[in-house]
Amino acid sequence: MIDEKEMLDTEKKFGYTRNEWSWIFQDWANSAYSIIITTAIFPLFYKAMASGAGVADVDSTAYLGYSNSLATASVALLAPILGSIADFRNFRKPMFTISTMLGIITVLAMAFIPSGESNAIWITLLVLYILSSVGFASANVFYDASLLDVTSNRRMSQVSSTGFAMGYIGSTIPFAGIILMILNVDSLPFSTDQITRFSFILTAVWWFVFTIPYWRNVEQMTSIEPKDNIIKSSFVKLKGTLSSVKDNKNIFLFLLAYFLYIDGVGTIIKMATAVGADIGLSSTVMIVVLMIVQVVAFPFTILYGYLSNKFGDKLMIYVGIITYIGICIFALTLSSELDFFILAVLVGTAQGGIQSLSRSMFGKLVPDKKSNEFFGLYNVFGKFSSIIGTSLVGIIGQLTGSTLNGVFALIGLFILGGILLIPVKEKVIVA
Repeated sequence: MIDEKEMLDTEKKFGYTRNEWSWIFQDWANSAYSIIITTAIFPLFYKAMASGAGVADVDSTAYLGYSNSLATASVALLAPILGSIADFRNFRKPMFTISTMLGIITVLAMAFIPSGESNAIWITLLVLYILSSVGFASANVFYDASLLDVTSNRRMSQVSSTGFAMGYIGSTIPFAGIILMILNVDSLPFSTDQITRFSFILTAVWWFVFTIPYWRNVEQMTSIEPKDNIIKSSFVKLKGTLSSVKDNKNIFLFLLAYFLYIDGVGTIIKMATAVGADIGLSSTVMIVVLMIVQVVAFPFTILYGYLSNKFGDKLMIYVGIITYIGICIFALTLSSELDFFILAVLVGTAQGGIQSLSRSMFGKLVPDKKSNEFFGLYNVFGKFSSIIGTSLVGIIGQLTGSTLNGVFALIGLFILGGILLIPVKEKVIVA
């Protein structure tokens, strides 16, 4: 953790130090993946390929949900071990780099998958998607933990919220370019398929280029010395961390609450376009709506960070939870483009705020020299919850014939998460 006095003495540009900006721009870099691959373009591309091979819409949506579940399960199982290893000196950045490059390379490979009506094509796309998701999520284990390397306790909520907010702007720029190309495809010498494939290339390049400041400037400030047997030592550390969490009721309750409410958040992000396609919305409408989400999310994420300094992270997380409960209820009425527009705006007001403040609130609770280890568990709880959510939407969708019923079912997770968060005590920052 950076000392408060050191932060005061460090030169800042536009309110942030060089290291803070380098960390913030990693959110800018990888958020292009979140919108283009996870949420918008890839799901539509995949569903078109699956439909061409004769796969029913509800089934292709379910398979995408199961793929998300498999990817998140893989990361959830690996995260605590990766986090334990990354707490050793000089291990975090190499592991971050390997994970990041796995994501970048597999996204790039998506652009070169041939067209056709073969089942092998959409299955290959899902395999690449799973691998890219594993790389993206694993890199975020190390990225989230490095928040403690660039800023102080007092500035953590502000820096975390700014990171999420800049992520929305960073993802909006390439996304807007792709939207403009798709909307004007008739006047361009390219097909929609070619533009879609270009979007995958653009995502990979964007991710790589804007990760460079992080590679250059963010260093591991807290660590422990590596032992002879790294793997064995990591399991010993993990056992100690689990014991620490078990003995620390505050952290344990926060993780349980987070496990539940972040499930709904992640599921809605990952399944939004697939659900929209199932109710008959056009690809163009959904892409424009998602663009609106990004634009709305930027100022609201900044607002959440500002208000958290006045009212605390916990209260603002509750504002996000209540907003998402309303979203789940409203989802049952989705039947038109206007409904989808309204829903998207509601999501945009809460999506970045609840995620950024959860990250900063947890960061304030964890011990300095065990940041990777504890954030590994933090990501486990987040990733395993996504397994429940995406699977829930898929299973209920197939059983009832409507994915909207699956979205509504997520309301229980938000309610239970809110209840478990009640006894969690925020760390008091002394002036």
